[in-house]
Amino acid sequence: MNLPPIDEQHFKAIDYTKKTLPKTEYTDCTFTNCNFENSDLSNITFLECDFTDCNFSNANVMNTTFSAITFKGCKIMGVLFQNCNTFLLSFNFTNCILNLSSFYQLKINHTKFNSCTMQQVDFTECEAKQVVFNDCDLKQSIFQLTNIVQSDFSTAFNFAINPSTNQVKQASFSKENISGLLYSYNIKIKD
Repeated sequence: MNLPPIDEQHFKAIDYTKKTLPKTEYTDCTFTNCNFENSDLSNITFLECDFTDCNFSNANVMNTTFSAITFKGCKIMGVLFQNCNTFLLSFNFTNCILNLSSFYQLKINHTKFNSCTMQQVDFTECEAKQVVFNDCDLKQSIFQLTNIVQSDFSTAFNFAINPSTNQVKQASFSKENISGLLYSYNIKIKD
């Protein structure tokens, strides 16, 4: 049964752990303070939607479409974004917790992560060109065979990126965080 698309609706404080979000296309909708923890969001299409203060922890996003999506203040722990529909995939994150999530082998070029906690996030084999990691905590995040050409890490911290196993051409770093590029060489940096 195909449900009709839902346009320009506002969903507030709905607990989708108790109520299933209908599988359809959502365009220009806003979701505020909704709980999607452990929910099955597979095969749902979100176009130009805003999510504010929502919990997506461990949500199933198999074949989910996220196009022109904004996440603000969301808890998005353990989400396997590599399972999403990659067609027109685009999103931005502000003040989100993305710990233990994965962007494995995804193309996330031009994505902006602003003031996010991103500990133990997997960017292995990801194409992340011109991505902005503004004031992001990347502790124990994995960059392996990752393309971060022209990405901005100048205000990011706690990252460990090996330039010999990643594409880092024209990426931006600051004097304060340059040690994150040198960790693999076992070099001591003194103040």
